[in-house]
Amino acid sequence: MAAGVFCQIDVHTVTKNSPSTGVSFTHTVPHGAEISRFGGSPASLDGYPESSINKPADCNSLKDVHISARLLEDFLDLAIENTKNSLETCGVLGACLEERNIYVTNLIVPKQESTPNSCQALNEEEIFAIQSQQSLVPIGWIHTHPSQSCFMSSVDLHTQYSYQVMVPEAVGIVLAPNDESRKYGVFRLSDPVGMSILKECKEKGFHSHAQPADGSSIYENCSNVYMNPNLRLEVCDLR
Repeated sequence: MAAGVFCQIDVHTVTKNSPSTGVSFTHTVPHGAEISRFGGSPASLDGYPESSINKPADCNSLKDVHISARLLEDFLDLAIENTKNSLETCGVLGACLEERNIYVTNLIVPKQESTPNSCQALNEEEIFAIQSQQSLVPIGWIHTHPSQSCFMSSVDLHTQYSYQVMVPEAVGIVLAPNDESRKYGVFRLSDPVGMSILKECKEKGFHSHAQPADGSSIYENCSNVYMNPNLRLEVCDLR
């Protein structure tokens, strides 16, 4: 495909497009398929009490975020080799905005460096070029915990802050294929409590965050995110 406006090289290849490139980002819903809200029981989290993550976000002022029903499965397929080797995999979510809804239409898997406990995107200018070329909003990110439970680590919280400070609806999706109690979570920092704590935190690497004195949460399960079976998803694997 043609290069993005910031690059003079080919930046990506569309490896999968469902249902096709010839339709808008929504298409006719299959018979019997329904839009459903993402949900799940609270995640277990070392260093964080369960009460800190079991409250849904106050989404009264947030737009609904629609995610393709294929997203989790497609991403796990792309991450399968890393998962077998206990290495994390990360991806970036691009979206189109409407007046009342946000539609996650693109999954970008960047070149990356992975360890069992972390994943760092490389050549981020390639991501920016795709986002600019397709007028995508960076609505969040997705990553695996191949050998850990489904939660957001302190490093994950800082990554989430970088997205959420730009777009309040930004989400962080964690996939934990070997967690028998919970395979995935769709999270966001609480606002204002969690956002304020992360804004003031200057520590790097894995570390603990003080719990709010009022017992409220640092991060929460999203309640404004929906699994949409009639949403087109374009997957760009840059690796």
